Amino acid sequence: MQESFLTEKEVDTLILWLIKSHSLEVEVDASNFLDLLKFSLSLNTMEKKRVLDAVPTLSQFQFDELTKVFTEEREKFRELAKEHPDDIKKLVSKQQKEWIDLGDLYKTEIESKEKESENQNKIDDIKSSLWL
Repeated sequence: MQESFLTEKEVDTLILWLIKSHSLEVEVDASNFLDLLKFSLSLNTMEKKRVLDAVPTLSQFQFDELTKVFTEEREKFRELAKEHPDDIKKLVSKQQKEWIDLGDLYKTEIESKEKESENQNKIDDIKSSLWL
C-alpha cells in the first residue's frame, strides 16, 4: 500500500463519522464504539471495514452484541498481557498500522466516489447541452 498521509486523529475522525451513519432508531455511543473497534486486537483491517460498512444497517441488538464482544475481548487481552506482554505489544503495534491502513482504504473509496460523481456531472452537463 502507498505511504499514508493520514494521521491517527484524522482516521479516528473519519471512522467516527462512519459510525455515526447508523440508523436513527439505534442508540450508539459512537466514541466508545470507535474506541472498542479501533483497539480490537482480534480483527484485521478488512474485518473492521466489514463492521463499518455494515453500520448503516445494524440493529440495536447487533450494536449491543458487538459492543459486548469487543469489551470482553479487551478484558481477555488485558489478562493475556500479564503472561505474554511482548506478544501483546506486537499485536498493538500491528493494530496501530492497520488502523491507518483502514483510514487509507476509506479515503481512497471516498475520493473515488467523488471522482465518479464529478464524471457523472460532466456527462450530464454534456447530455443536457446536446439536449439528450
